Amino acid sequence: MNLRHQVSSVKSSPAFRWTVGVGVGVMAALGLVLMFLLTQATGNREMYERNYVLLFALNVAVAGLLLLVIGWIVLRLVLRLRKGKFGSRLLVKLAAIFALVGLMPGMMIYVVSYQFVSRSIESWFDVKVEGALDAGLNLGRVTLDTLASELANKTRVAAGQLAQTPDATAGLALERLREQLAVSDVVLWTASGQMIASAGDSRYSIKPERPPGQLLRNARAQRVATQIEGLDEVALPGGEVPGVEPAPAAAPGSAAVAAAAPNTAPRIKALALVSSAGVGLFGENRFLQVTELLPASFVANAIAVQEANREYQERALARGGLRKMYIGTLTLSLFLAVFGAVLLAVVLGNQLARPLLVLAEGVKQVAQGDLTPKAALQGKDELGGLTRSFADMTQQLADARGAVQKSMDQVDAARANLQTILDNLTAGVMVLDLKGRIQTSNPGATRILRAPLAAHHGRPLSEVPGMAAFAQGVQAQFDTYFGENTLHGIEHWQQSFELNAAQPGTPDNAITLIARGAKMPGNECLLVFDDVSEMVSAQRAQAWGEVARRLAHEIKNPLTPIQLSAERLEMKLTGKVAEPEQILLTKSVKTIVDQVDAMKRLVNEFRDYARLPAAELKPVDLNALVNDVIQLYASDNAVVPVQAELEPGCPEIKADSQQIRQVIHNLLQNAQDAQEGLPAGRTAMVTLKTEYSPSSRRVRLTVRDNGIGFPEHILKRAFEPYVTTKVKGTGLGLAVVKKIADEHGARIDISNRTVDEVVQGAQVSLSFAVVT
Repeated sequence: MNLRHQVSSVKSSPAFRWTVGVGVGVMAALGLVLMFLLTQATGNREMYERNYVLLFALNVAVAGLLLLVIGWIVLRLVLRLRKGKFGSRLLVKLAAIFALVGLMPGMMIYVVSYQFVSRSIESWFDVKVEGALDAGLNLGRVTLDTLASELANKTRVAAGQLAQTPDATAGLALERLREQLAVSDVVLWTASGQMIASAGDSRYSIKPERPPGQLLRNARAQRVATQIEGLDEVALPGGEVPGVEPAPAAAPGSAAVAAAAPNTAPRIKALALVSSAGVGLFGENRFLQVTELLPASFVANAIAVQEANREYQERALARGGLRKMYIGTLTLSLFLAVFGAVLLAVVLGNQLARPLLVLAEGVKQVAQGDLTPKAALQGKDELGGLTRSFADMTQQLADARGAVQKSMDQVDAARANLQTILDNLTAGVMVLDLKGRIQTSNPGATRILRAPLAAHHGRPLSEVPGMAAFAQGVQAQFDTYFGENTLHGIEHWQQSFELNAAQPGTPDNAITLIARGAKMPGNECLLVFDDVSEMVSAQRAQAWGEVARRLAHEIKNPLTPIQLSAERLEMKLTGKVAEPEQILLTKSVKTIVDQVDAMKRLVNEFRDYARLPAAELKPVDLNALVNDVIQLYASDNAVVPVQAELEPGCPEIKADSQQIRQVIHNLLQNAQDAQEGLPAGRTAMVTLKTEYSPSSRRVRLTVRDNGIGFPEHILKRAFEPYVTTKVKGTGLGLAVVKKIADEHGARIDISNRTVDEVVQGAQVSLSFAVVT
């Protein structure tokens, strides 16, 4: 796979995306906050002052976040410097340069802005402006007082006109007074606050507002009292007063002040005492209340002057706080700009140094032998192209090493396969150098030579115990081979060797080898040999069979005439010779007849061995066959007791029952003969055992004895004809057993039984295949 599809670009790495995202987010938030502050400062001061704490906290939070990011980046730079990573110093220099570029202009702008803000705020407050505002307020107060005084005089005169007016006709009189005085409302009250009559807006009120108690007392004491109402309600934003219910909505199409409800519009109330002349029912005092609305233009101008003076006084009192607010915002903006510049400096510096860092890290990994795909930048500049070229180079190196590794794996696999083959070869294989030192060997060589070859690797073959003559013969063959190979181009040599050849008075434990040698690349010699002792033994057995067949043919024919001639001679001479000669004749004839019988038995054995008939394999119950044979070896017939250990349920085997019967007879006879002259304390016993192996689906027949066992030199050749340890034996019993086993395809084994390395007897086992 191509490197560009395996590695992620630096621009798509999580760390880079996170850093750029934070930087962009912070800068965007900074720009929005500053624009919002400036817009509010110039357009809506009240909203700015109301939200200043929230905006300031937001700016502080953004500054803190930027400070944390910068601290994290600085910490990483310090750690990289301490570790001595490539590019760290360059990255620090670039970050410092960008930071200075952002800091110096920012500091200059900050100083100029600080001076401008400080002096501009001081210029906002002037003595002439303050005096003009005070004069306007005094003018408004004097005007209100004049209007209130005029209305009080009018009301006192009108109260005198109502002195003789009864309560019943007071309504008409109030209508005339209202038109005469040109006021909005006229009400006649009792001293207890009960309305007698009204004219104007109060007529439509279900529950008209009664005069305050204080105003009644002032009117009773001074004959007339005035009160200005509604200016405070109109002066507040929205006309709302804390603790007072909001006024009803104004009628459409009217001015803001004039259209307000009567009890909320700016107005002057005058309350005058109406003299009582006993006209009333009880002669109670009455009060005339006259309400006149203030002109809308006058109210608007008065309120504007009042608000301007209040705002001026508030700003004058908060002059220091206002200066701190603007300077604080300016300072915070500077910090944000500086932090943003430092962050961008680090990010941009990192982007410039990143290609070099990627190359340095990749070169370090390649130097350590790591050819895994390397990171590559996707930019179009030269540094990005350099990283891509380096990544392509490492990919090619990785592919080449992968091909080499694949070839090495194949070589290792082939070597492992070859080693497996060598380990499982029955032939022996050795590699020797030109001086005859063993370089390597397989288990087959150790098994055939019966010598610890693995312990002698690197040493001459001649130093292996018992291999001196073999090593000398092999070296002579190689010397001859090298000379002839140079002249005639011979590919290999082959020679037979006899190891452990029997010497006079020593046991026969010889090994016959067929060895082949050849030259290998690298000045090494290959020696391959195989043990052909069994083949020689088989050839010898075949030769003995041919000899036995010919001897049986040549010897058996004259035996009968000899026996008949001796018996006839005895019959003719009996009674015709003296007693001594008769005794000698009888003895001689008996000797001739006995020897002829012995010769006949020997010839019959030769015949049976040479002319063993072909086995007729049929299903046979081995346990039943053993039980039939073992009856002939009951305690009253056998010299050595025979014990049977038969596994029940053994399946039938493919065998010739007559030949297997002969095998059992031969093995039992040999086992009994092997226990003559046992050492003291050992009991003569023959054990015949059968057992079934489900895994291999074979039935094993084993005959064991407690005799002295076989000598080591006999074990290897026990199945050859005429190899025997018995004085009177012919050596054909086990040979016949081996031949019958081969006819049945059975495996036959012979061994000594040892206990604590002491021979306790011998055993012969045959393994037969079961009927499928």
